[in-house]
Amino acid sequence: MVGAAVRLLRGSRLLTGNIPTCLSSWNIPPHVLKYSQSKASLNLSNNGLSSVPLQTFTKEELMIKNSVKKFAQQQIAPLVSTMDKNSEMDKSIIQGLFQQGLMGIEVDTKYGGTGASFFTSVLVIEELAKVDASVAVLCDIQNTLINKLIGKHGTEEQQATYLTQLTSEKVGSFCLSEAGAGSDSFALKTRADKNGDYYVINGSKLWISSAEYAGLFLVMANADPAMGYKGITCFLVDRDTEGLHIGKPENKMGLRASSTCPLTFENVKVPETNVLGQVGHGYKYAIGSLNEGRIGIAAQMLGLAQGCFDYTIPYIKERVQFGKRIFDFQSLQHQVAHVATQLEAARLLTYNSARLVEAGRPFIKEASMAKYYASEIAGLVTSKCIDWMGGVGYTKNYPVEKFFRDAKIGTIYEGTSNIQLSTIAKSIDAEY
Repeated sequence: MVGAAVRLLRGSRLLTGNIPTCLSSWNIPPHVLKYSQSKASLNLSNNGLSSVPLQTFTKEELMIKNSVKKFAQQQIAPLVSTMDKNSEMDKSIIQGLFQQGLMGIEVDTKYGGTGASFFTSVLVIEELAKVDASVAVLCDIQNTLINKLIGKHGTEEQQATYLTQLTSEKVGSFCLSEAGAGSDSFALKTRADKNGDYYVINGSKLWISSAEYAGLFLVMANADPAMGYKGITCFLVDRDTEGLHIGKPENKMGLRASSTCPLTFENVKVPETNVLGQVGHGYKYAIGSLNEGRIGIAAQMLGLAQGCFDYTIPYIKERVQFGKRIFDFQSLQHQVAHVATQLEAARLLTYNSARLVEAGRPFIKEASMAKYYASEIAGLVTSKCIDWMGGVGYTKNYPVEKFFRDAKIGTIYEGTSNIQLSTIAKSIDAEY
């Protein structure tokens, strides 16, 4: 684990360029990250984390966190505006994620992974989202959905084949949603009919993240419609499989550099050996992966909101109106204090749910709370930051309006806010 962190740090030192020294357009002020800095307990073992504050990290976690921060500021930040404008992820960013070991954070080192923890994945997603949520969601899906599903349910042969590719060069994409299967995801109509030693998939999918550059698709299709949702099965489908068609990326409000495409399956033949896990257990795998994935979305929304806040505070400390800094007006101070408290609460909810996962304790309610709250406050925080920056915050010359646009999806994907509230309520009902 230490070696993996050192490898990440060593890779980050190869990056060129200096952190900006002033607030200028899309550049990131270097001094604004103090608020979200966390302490390290350098001699702390993983088993000792339960007795220390949630924002105290192991040495390895802190090393990777700092390495990702440098990578995001130096390599991603200069390209964010262009990628947003062109609705396209720069290939160098994807390559950089692989080179930095960020596309296989929890994957065993024997498959080329970093061999780190789920909590480390959360920290990485948060740091990336402080600079660009589009890059963060790519990393999030790869680690909390794709790699996790194959790692948990794949055969030794599937893991050796696909995890090795997913940690080094291949992007994965999770295919569940359909036109008639959004929040009611198990109402999917895509079929997988058995024919000898392979399955034939027919149907379509919508809102598939990373589809434009994915090399592997984890496709949920019903292998036995008579069984209802208990017929849903997960298939590993390679990009070049005949009959798989990737549609034009959606023209979205936010996360514009993250491709979101429709897919169609026309007699797509998938070998029986490419069934992930057991036939008819796809719905269980989807539920389990999305429960953990929601913590990743919480981290994304938290990082996005924190990044916007970090960018805005130096501006209101320097902007002078009526002979004094606008930060010195008590009404604005109270707004800033309120937002800072919301950010801290979201961080603690997110970190706590991630630590629960690592401890093997129940986490579904806490994951929904983290995802719900972080998504809701991301919209509020980014809106407030635009208010505080005034006219310049409303322009595309500065990244604040992009943070605002990117935040909206948080209350929609991987379970809407209402779905999260329903999940929380069901848990409370069961507890009492």
